[in-house]
Amino acid sequence: MYGGGVNDRRTHPPVSADTGDVQPLDPGQLEAYFVLLEAVSLLQHQVEQQLRAEGDITYVQFQLLARLVHAPGPLTMTQLADGVVYSRSGLTYQAGLLEKNGLIARGPCPDDDRATLVTLTQAGSDLFRRVLPGHVEVSRALLFDPLTDRDVHHLGDIMTRVRDHMRTLPPRSAAPRKRRTTPS
Repeated sequence: MYGGGVNDRRTHPPVSADTGDVQPLDPGQLEAYFVLLEAVSLLQHQVEQQLRAEGDITYVQFQLLARLVHAPGPLTMTQLADGVVYSRSGLTYQAGLLEKNGLIARGPCPDDDRATLVTLTQAGSDLFRRVLPGHVEVSRALLFDPLTDRDVHHLGDIMTRVRDHMRTLPPRSAAPRKRRTTPS
């Protein structure tokens, strides 16, 4: 992945490991990659701080509530896992915390014995609506304020193409579960 350094203090040094037949990233790609990761990390950190301060929830829990608020009805755990790109076990844990706090309800799916339906409660809807204004403020201040309307359009266009390309792969929830083997 690493292809050599760009003359910038934030650039990571080239990695000397053998990359085999893999073409390294060119300096522009490498810089764009690290800038994207840094920007996403900075934004996510500030959003997480705001959500914890105003609603005592995590970013993942906010994502789950947001998916449920905007869904036409209950969603299965698999639909939620695919939507927030989270592991099955991690989602089960987060959903358990939300359920314990009365923000969601889980129950059997009448159409599929293996599926669990998740429904947003009134308390969950109320909490989402309470933290949303702060979430919007943080997002606007950090991400959108330094951009022009044209920049926002281009960013949305670029990230939609990237996301759609990434979504051509099977969702994480469709991946076979790894079986733990016990030593004999």
